Amino acid sequence: MAEDTPKQYTIQARLVSDTGEQTGDPLDLPIGITTNQLELICNALLKNEEHTPYLFFVNEEEIKESLEHTLDSKKIDFENILDIVYQPQAVFKVRPVKRCTSSIPGHAEAIVSLSFSPDGKNLASGSGDTTLRMWDLQTETPRATCTGHKQWVLCVAWAPDSSKVASSCKAGETRIWSTETGQQIGKPLTGHKKWITALSWEPYHANPECRHLASSGHDGDVRIWDTVIGRCNLVLAGHTGPVTCVKWGGAGLIYTSSHDRTVKMWRASDGVMCRTFSGHAHWVNSIALNTDYVLRTGPNHPIIDRKDAGKELSKDVLQKRALERYQKVCPDNIEAFVSCSDDFTLYLWKSDQKACVKRMTGHQNVVNDVKYSPDTKFIASASFDKSIRLWKSHDGSFYCVLRGHVQAVYTVAWSADSRLLVSGSKDSTLKVWSVKTKKLMEELPGHADEVFAVDWAPDGSRVASGGKDKCLKLWSY
Repeated sequence: MAEDTPKQYTIQARLVSDTGEQTGDPLDLPIGITTNQLELICNALLKNEEHTPYLFFVNEEEIKESLEHTLDSKKIDFENILDIVYQPQAVFKVRPVKRCTSSIPGHAEAIVSLSFSPDGKNLASGSGDTTLRMWDLQTETPRATCTGHKQWVLCVAWAPDSSKVASSCKAGETRIWSTETGQQIGKPLTGHKKWITALSWEPYHANPECRHLASSGHDGDVRIWDTVIGRCNLVLAGHTGPVTCVKWGGAGLIYTSSHDRTVKMWRASDGVMCRTFSGHAHWVNSIALNTDYVLRTGPNHPIIDRKDAGKELSKDVLQKRALERYQKVCPDNIEAFVSCSDDFTLYLWKSDQKACVKRMTGHQNVVNDVKYSPDTKFIASASFDKSIRLWKSHDGSFYCVLRGHVQAVYTVAWSADSRLLVSGSKDSTLKVWSVKTKKLMEELPGHADEVFAVDWAPDGSRVASGGKDKCLKLWSY
C-alpha cells in the first residue's frame, strides 16, 4: 500500500430519533460515511416499507455531505459513542381519488381535451361545441367560456407560467386566451391546411416570457409561432404523413411523431431536422418525454412552493428554479422518449442514439397513449386491447399489466408522486391503479358514455375527466 494513502478511520456511533429513542445497537461507521449511506442504514434499522428521507445531526449541526465534513477531526473522541440524531423529512404523497366532487355541465357537445394549469389553480376543456371553457378549481364552477373557434376544439395547452392557454380546432386555427380575463389575446394563428393534432409550449427555463408555441397538423407540417406578434416563425416540413404529436424538449429540440411511421427530432432555433427515428410498422400515435412533467410544471412544484407561499418571485428566480429541476432529471441534456403505435408496440429512444434502446411488445391492439411517470422511473401505455401496461423506463423492460376495463383504454394520467395512475376508457369508467401493488385501487363510475380525456392536477389534489356525455367531472379523495 502506498505511503500516502489516507487511513479510513471508523467511529462508534448510534442512531437516535429526534425524540431521544435509540435505534438499534451502536455501530462501527467509517468516518467518511455520507448522508445517503446513513439514510439507507436508518431505513434498514427501522424496517421502513417505503424509503423515507432523513436529515442527520451531530451536536445539533446538520450532516450535509459526510460525517467527516461535519466533525472537527482534531476534536473527535474515538473512545466514546457518538450520537447521530435523525429526523424524518416530510414526503409528498398523493391520495387516491375516491369520489366525484362535481359534475359540471356547460359544454353542448363531447369534451375531447382537457388540461390543468401548471400551477394547479385552473382547468381548461375543449369540446365539440367549438368552445374552450375555463373552470375555477377553488369553487369548482365555470370561470369563462371562450368563443371564436368555428369547429371542434381538439387540443388545449397551458403556457408554463399559467398566464394563458392555447386551444386549436379542426379548422386548423390556434387561439390564445388570457387566464385572468378569459379574453382572446391577439389574432388567431392560421396557416395549417388541416386540423391541428397537438400543441407544445417552449419550456419556461428556455424562455420565461412564454411566447413561443409549436403546433402539429394533419397536413404533415409543424409550425412554430410567436404568440405575442401572432406570426409563424418556422415551418418544420419533412414528414410525409399527418403529424400526430409534437413535444418541445428542454434541450432546444422538438420531437414529432407521424402517420409516416417515423419520429423526427428538430432544432427549435432554426428548424433543422437533426434525426429520424424509424422502426414502427404503422402510424405513430403519440410520444412522451422523460422530462414531460418537469417541463409542464416548470417553476411550479408542490413541494418547493410551500416555503415560498405568498411571496412574489422574480422571473429570474423562477427560471433558475425551472432549469435546476430540468437538469436534475436530465443532467447531460440527453432526453429519453417513447413512441406508441398502431402496430401494437412501443419504442424507447434516446435523443443521442439513432437505434432504439428497446422495442416494447405485449399489447394485442392499437397503443393509443403513453406517459412517463413524474419521477421518470416508469412508462404507462394505454391500449385498445382494454389493458394498461407499465414498463421500467431505464431499459424498457416489462413491469406489469393492469386489467379491469371492459373496453378500449383511451388515455392515462399519473399522480405527481408517481405512485398512482388513472385511466379513462370507452367503457365510461375511470380507474385508479397502484404501481406498488400492481392492482386496481378505485373504480370511478359516473360518466354516461366514453371517457375521452383525463388529467391529474400537478399538485395531486384532484382528477378531471370529460367525454362523450358532455359532462366535466372533478374527482378527489
